[in-house]
Amino acid sequence: MTNAGSAGSSSAGTDGGVAAGRLQAAVEERLGAWEADRVAQRLWSKDGTLWAASGKAPDALAAWMGWLDLPAAMTDRIQELTHLRDDILRDGYRRAGVLGMGGSSLAPELFSRSFEAPPDQGAELRILDSTHPEAVRGFREWARSARTFFCVSSKSGTTTEPNAYHAAMAEVAPALDFLAITDPGTPLADLARAQEFRGIVEGPSDVGGRYSALSVFGLVPAALHGVDLGGLLERAMAMADACRRPASRNPGLRLGAFMGEAARGGRDKLTILTSPRLAAFGDWVEQLIAESTGKAGTGIVPVVGEAPAPAEVYAADRCFVFLALASEADPALSRLALDLKRLGHPVEEIVLADAFDLGAEFVRWEVATAAAGIVLGIDPFDQPNVQESKDATKALLAAYAEQGALPASAPIVAETGLSAYADVRVLGDAPVSVDGAVRQLLDLVGDGDYFAILAYVPKDPDLEARLQQVRRRVRDALGVATTLGFGPRFLHSTGQLHKGGPPSGVFLQITAEPRKDLPIPGWEETF
Repeated sequence: MTNAGSAGSSSAGTDGGVAAGRLQAAVEERLGAWEADRVAQRLWSKDGTLWAASGKAPDALAAWMGWLDLPAAMTDRIQELTHLRDDILRDGYRRAGVLGMGGSSLAPELFSRSFEAPPDQGAELRILDSTHPEAVRGFREWARSARTFFCVSSKSGTTTEPNAYHAAMAEVAPALDFLAITDPGTPLADLARAQEFRGIVEGPSDVGGRYSALSVFGLVPAALHGVDLGGLLERAMAMADACRRPASRNPGLRLGAFMGEAARGGRDKLTILTSPRLAAFGDWVEQLIAESTGKAGTGIVPVVGEAPAPAEVYAADRCFVFLALASEADPALSRLALDLKRLGHPVEEIVLADAFDLGAEFVRWEVATAAAGIVLGIDPFDQPNVQESKDATKALLAAYAEQGALPASAPIVAETGLSAYADVRVLGDAPVSVDGAVRQLLDLVGDGDYFAILAYVPKDPDLEARLQQVRRRVRDALGVATTLGFGPRFLHSTGQLHKGGPPSGVFLQITAEPRKDLPIPGWEETF
């Protein structure tokens, strides 16, 4: 990892090099203070007073720090998970489907996209985390075309979406095709026992969902996919050891100081650029950072999946991390990193020897995110506004069950096949067209803001490419950071940041009526 910061002038500002130098000085000062305060030792001792500025009780904070134990604890469970994989393959399963959301789906998706299942040593892995009828229908058809084993994955055991997915898949598969991955004593565990699932794998209750990649929520799907857990956890253990060092030589604390001090200095748009096989790492770390830091009106805005641009395009609210596999060295990205440094943008670069280094990166970024929480004075382990969304969803479902329909709202403008909904008081004037409504929304975007596209549509490659094109055009025209999330997964990923973070987001939500609705077996609602 290298730190950047050389003099230059650009969209980062005429004093870009000075600003980068100030950030580097702030990082070193922070690390020096942390070293004097024995922050590394206190972190591994689960000392909740590290986040005293959040106002939370130290014991309440420490109760969520079990993620620090996972590399060693899960090493002791490798044989158990390997036997599970062998049993599944022996019984003829060739595919594994994860039914989950947020922390229960993003790490499995990363494993599915970064590792190829070895012949006869792993199952093809796919994740369902969309409630769009077409996505659910397509996943079910994929599962029916070869023998598929399902992991119903939910820490709380009450998350609406995985429960609905299970109902849909249970209609076409017997109970023995299902495994529950959940915390002890949850309603999902009770359901699994009542319906006689093939098994239940319990996760640690002292680990939050976004910190659970190296727990059973990530490693059971990884094992089924044929990932060598020993190799993955060996790298995780090595990084855990490195993150026990004093702050100045601690890769996790150094990255956390970089992230936190950058945000404090106005560079709160953490732009993460990856090589192709690591693209899904961006999605995983997006949830980790957004949900951990986006609260109390502050936070770090992770910008992932945004196409690279010439260095001059980026504004002074950005900082950058480049992640690449050594086998995917990209000269264009290397030149961009150099150009950004010359223009005074803060840049960190991380090279992974191979995909097994993801084990190390889980640890590095979890430590870094917790450390950034110290800098920002917030609790990095809670998610107050996510629970608000879950409660609101349940209230809407209750209203639907009682009235047979969701509460209706009127569009501010409607055209053939297209309608726009907004608070006219926010837009300023009533638009005369949908195009006009979007233009008025874009007029609200100012310096230091970010533009978020929230798409409640199937994650179709062609549609995603079109939305990425919209991102590029908005970024290049307005000079602001852009994000893209698909619903409902973004509610479990960046939703906390959108509601509890800095008031700098301008949001465009896109929905589409399905061609054909899909009932949820046993439910009054449909997908």
